[in-house]
Amino acid sequence: MADIIKLLPDHVANQIAAGEVVQRPASVVKELLENAIDAGATIIKLIIKDGGKTLIQVVDDGIGMSETDARLSFERHATSKISSAQDLFNLHTKGFRGEALASIAAIAHVEMQTRPEANEVGTHIKIEGSKIVSQEVVAMPKGTSISVKNLFFNIPARRNFLKSNQVELRHITDEFHRVALVHPNIEFHFYNNGSEIFNLPKAKHRQRIAHIFGSRMDNRLVPVNEETEVVKIAGFICKPEFAKKSRGEQFFFANDRYIKSPYLHHAVVAAFEGLIKSEMYPGYFLYLEVDPSSIDINIHPTKTEVKFDDENTLYAILRSTIKHSLGQFNVAPVLDFDHDPNLDTPYAYKERDAVLPKVTVDAGFNPFRESIERKSSGNTFQKTSTKGWENMYEGLQRDVDVEAFSSVVIESDSEVQGTLYSDDQVEDHLATTFQLRRKYVVSTVKSGMLVIHQHRAHQRILFEKFLGEITVKEGVSQQLLFPLELTFNKQELGILNEIRDSLTNIGFAFESLEQETVKVTGVPLAVPESGIGTVLDRLIADYKEGFTDGPISQAEVLAKVLSKNLAVKTGEVLDQESQLALVNNLFACKEPTLSPFQKITYTIISEGDIDKKFS
Repeated sequence: MADIIKLLPDHVANQIAAGEVVQRPASVVKELLENAIDAGATIIKLIIKDGGKTLIQVVDDGIGMSETDARLSFERHATSKISSAQDLFNLHTKGFRGEALASIAAIAHVEMQTRPEANEVGTHIKIEGSKIVSQEVVAMPKGTSISVKNLFFNIPARRNFLKSNQVELRHITDEFHRVALVHPNIEFHFYNNGSEIFNLPKAKHRQRIAHIFGSRMDNRLVPVNEETEVVKIAGFICKPEFAKKSRGEQFFFANDRYIKSPYLHHAVVAAFEGLIKSEMYPGYFLYLEVDPSSIDINIHPTKTEVKFDDENTLYAILRSTIKHSLGQFNVAPVLDFDHDPNLDTPYAYKERDAVLPKVTVDAGFNPFRESIERKSSGNTFQKTSTKGWENMYEGLQRDVDVEAFSSVVIESDSEVQGTLYSDDQVEDHLATTFQLRRKYVVSTVKSGMLVIHQHRAHQRILFEKFLGEITVKEGVSQQLLFPLELTFNKQELGILNEIRDSLTNIGFAFESLEQETVKVTGVPLAVPESGIGTVLDRLIADYKEGFTDGPISQAEVLAKVLSKNLAVKTGEVLDQESQLALVNNLFACKEPTLSPFQKITYTIISEGDIDKKFS
C-alpha cells in the first residue's frame, strides 16, 4: 500500500492557521494592537478603510525591530515573548505564540516599516501571500508601521463571508475599546476613511471610560476596590438604575488582558440581585490582577477565554466586593460642586437627637358649647314666609308625551366599511371583547372563541406600519415645542447616523447630530415625548445586536426594534375601544397569525373543544 500521509506546504499550513487567528478584520486589529503594546509604545494610531477590507494600518513608537528580526517575525512560531513551555505560566505579554504575523501575511498584502532607536535607517518589507516581494532600506522615525491590505485576497470564499463595512467597523471598534480601556497610559488615535473617530489622550481609568463612552458615563460609575491574597480587584460598576436590556458595557480584564467569563459575569449579576430585573444587564469595567501561574490563557485561539485555578473563591470574592460597593456608593464622600450647603444640618445640632412631637388632649373641650351659647344669645336667623310654595310645582302634573321620543335616531360619525373579521371570523358586528389577565383580548367568532396575545398582536401591527413608512417614506412626525437634547457616545452616534434616513422616514426629526449631542425636534405619533430617550437607547442597543446586511434587511430590523419597544406590554389595561381597534388592526395585517419574531399572535378555541370540557 502506498504512503498517503504527507507534510503540508508552509503556505497551506499558514492559511489553515489563519483560519483560527484571523476570522475577520477585527482579529487583525487585535493582534496588531497587542504587538504594538508589547513593543512598549506610548502612542498608537489605528487607520481603517472600508471596514478593514481595504486597509488596516497600525503605527506605533515602540522599540522597533532590526532587519533580521523583521524578516523572522513573519515565520511561523517565531516570537520574542517566550523561550520554553514553562514561560506559558508566567506571561506578562499579550502575544506569545508567534502565529499572528505569519497567519496575516498568508491571506493579505502586508507592508512593514520598522526601525529601532539605535539604527539610523529602518527596514521596509512587502509580503503577498506569505511570499516576500521586496525588502528595502527606508528613512522613518523610531517604531513600527504595519499595513494589511486586501484581506483574504487569495481566499475569495472567506471574503464573501464578511459582513458590510458598517458591521465590520463595529467589530473593529469593539476590539479597539477592549485594548484602549486596559491601557489608559497609552495615547490612542483611531481613523476611519480619513476621519478621526477617537482621540484618546493619556488618562486614568475613569477618564478613559468617559472618553470612550461619553461624559454622561462618568456620573454612572461606582468605584470597586478590593485586595486579597487570591486576587486584586479594581475598576467600576454602573449604578443599578442604568442597567440595560442588552449587553455592551460588560468588560473583564485579567492581568491587563480582555477576557470573557460567563462564570464571573454570573457573580456580578448575583451581586445586583434585587436591584435590577432578571432580564437586565449591569454595566461594569473590572480589572483583575492574579498570579500569572494561577491562570491559563492558552486554552482558546483568540486568548479571550481563560482558566483560573480557583474559580469558586474568585466568584465569592468578586460577588461580595461588588455588594460592598453597591452598599457604599451613595454615602461615600464625593466632590459635589452643585451641593447646597444651606441644606446641611448645622454643626451645633449634628450630635443632637431629634425631639419627638408631643400630643396633648384638652379634657374640658366641649364642641357643642358654642352652638348652645349662640342659641341663648338670641342672634338667630329670621324665618322666611313659606306662603305660595305650591306654585313651584305648577305644570308638573301634565303627562309626559312618551310617543314623542319614538322617532329619535342615534347618529354615528363613523361608517362601517366592512366586517371585523373575514370568512369564519365574527358572528355579528355587535361582538364584544374583554381583556383577560391584562394579557389577552378575548372575543367570539363563528367557530368558537378568539384569544389574542395583546403584546404580540400590537407588535405585528406596528411592524407592518413602520415597515411601510420606511419603504414609502410617508411617516407622520409630531413636532416638539421645545427640542430635546440627548447625549450619546461616538459609537452610538455612528449607529444613529447609519439609520438616520430610515428614522426620518417614520417620523423622527433631528436638528443636529454633533459630538455626543443629538437634538430631536420631532417624533412619530406612537412615541411619547417622555420616552424619547428610552426609545432611542433601546433602539441603538437592539439594532446593534440584531443587524443584518442589505437595505431591505435594515428596514426590517429597524421596524422590528421599534415595534418591540413601542408595543403594548403585558399588564397594561386596554379599554373597550382599544381592544376593538387591536382586533380590527390585527386582521387588517398581511400576516396576522405571527408576530415579527415568529410567535403566534392569536388562537381560536372551537365550540367543540369547549363542549368536550363539559362532557
